[in-house]
Amino acid sequence: MSLAFLMLLLISAVLYGCSGGSNEGSESEGSGETGGEGESTEEKVLIFGRGGDSVSLDPITVTDGESFKVTKNIFDTLVNFGEQDTEIEGGLASDWEAAEDGLTYTFQLEEGVTFHDGTDFNAEAVVANFDRWAAGDADQFPYYGSMFGGFGDEEGHVIESVEATGDYEVTFTLKRPMAPFLKNLAMSPFGIASPTAFEEQGDAFGDNPVGTGPFQFVEWNRNDTVRIEKFDDYWVEGEPKLDEVVFRAIPDNSGRLNALLAGEIDLADGINPSDAATIEGDENLQLFERPSMNVGYLGLTNTREPFNDPLVRQAMNHAIDRQAIVDAFFEGRGEVAKNPMPPVISGYNDDIEGYEYDPERAKELLEEAGLGDGFEMELWAMPVPRPYMPDGQKVAEAIQSDLAEVGITAEIVSYEWATYLEKAANGEADAFLLGWTGDNGDADNFLYVLLDQDNIGSNNYTYYENQELHDILIEAQTEVDEEVRNELYMQAQEIIHEDAPWVPLAHSTPLLAGGNNVVNFKAHPTGSDKLSTVDLE
Repeated sequence: MSLAFLMLLLISAVLYGCSGGSNEGSESEGSGETGGEGESTEEKVLIFGRGGDSVSLDPITVTDGESFKVTKNIFDTLVNFGEQDTEIEGGLASDWEAAEDGLTYTFQLEEGVTFHDGTDFNAEAVVANFDRWAAGDADQFPYYGSMFGGFGDEEGHVIESVEATGDYEVTFTLKRPMAPFLKNLAMSPFGIASPTAFEEQGDAFGDNPVGTGPFQFVEWNRNDTVRIEKFDDYWVEGEPKLDEVVFRAIPDNSGRLNALLAGEIDLADGINPSDAATIEGDENLQLFERPSMNVGYLGLTNTREPFNDPLVRQAMNHAIDRQAIVDAFFEGRGEVAKNPMPPVISGYNDDIEGYEYDPERAKELLEEAGLGDGFEMELWAMPVPRPYMPDGQKVAEAIQSDLAEVGITAEIVSYEWATYLEKAANGEADAFLLGWTGDNGDADNFLYVLLDQDNIGSNNYTYYENQELHDILIEAQTEVDEEVRNELYMQAQEIIHEDAPWVPLAHSTPLLAGGNNVVNFKAHPTGSDKLSTVDLE
């Protein structure tokens, strides 16, 4: 009996030691926190679950939100947006002055800033970045051409020169005034990179990014995780609060939610509207609403038959029941779209009457186009959830059903996300689901970037072109009077509505969720969230 009793005591002692009874908790992958009350002995690691992987970590080479989620925290821009709006604030430039004629902008830069590789940030570094971008083309740097009208000596290229007029002073000279110039500079693609790094690495820079941001790159496991860590020499005092951020790609919406519920991740992007009640009913979780500034659409490639005929494109608009799609998949967190930009953007034309769901009218238009017996097509569905479309596959299935009612047979096709974007940009799709989250809160960023002929092959995936529209959009870019600009954008939307290069579907209020231990997370309307002030309790 005494031997058995002794053995029992021994086992109990071992079990006690394994149970963490020493007031030191076990590691939690989600929070990275340990220790008893008032004690935290481990690093703060935030796990951010997202719907897809990045395409590249060189922000100037990409257009997708999954890439910008990461690069926003590695790179800084010359000027910033507000915490949850698109008002312009200081960034790497502490101050700036615009000439009265709108042709010259002079920026005073922050001093004492270094890139993650130790390279000094100064005026020459800014010039090197803009020289690099201006020397490229739409395939390399799609956003540069979209936002600044072209490259190098091209006629439409707005930037005449970028010069270092002091060690920490940069002067931009423009060929013509550009109303959204400052807002363009604040966009994620224009993060300032280390010249040392991009000159040494060339095309490989997107796999080893180096900026001045609050976090520096550590590693990227494709289709799985991207890991970034606190940059100890970050130039903004007291930031970042976190020691490390891990972005995990979890394509399935329910899988991402389950990971959050299980405590495997701290933040989850792309929460289904139907799951909002689950989050709100859990005392350990919190729901975040991203301010709405987006549009989800069905793009119709205008250079592919039969979508080169506007009658067919108009028929597609009448054939699809957009209200039913919003009701079924957005759960009250979205509204039907009738224009290519959301109502929150200045210059929105609310007088336009959207295409009504009218299958009979769709059939009449198809008959008029010589396609009374219908036709066969491919309908491309996104493989990942996006803020403007929580479930691309299910939306595609709803559209497929609607089209069948008017005699159109649509085969649903999909590809891996980066491939999907590349092939759609190359004009290989008949019709494709896609969308856009505004980058800067300006109408130019929707209408010119997505639908102007200058941007065919970059962000204008439909290959739609209209010279009258182009002239209006360039005039609107150049005009600095806000009322005149708005009138021009209203005219532009009327032209686009008639030509119908898209079927606009919805403007959503994107949802995110996180644990209650996540502090000071502010979802930004652009979809690019800076995590430098986020903390874990």
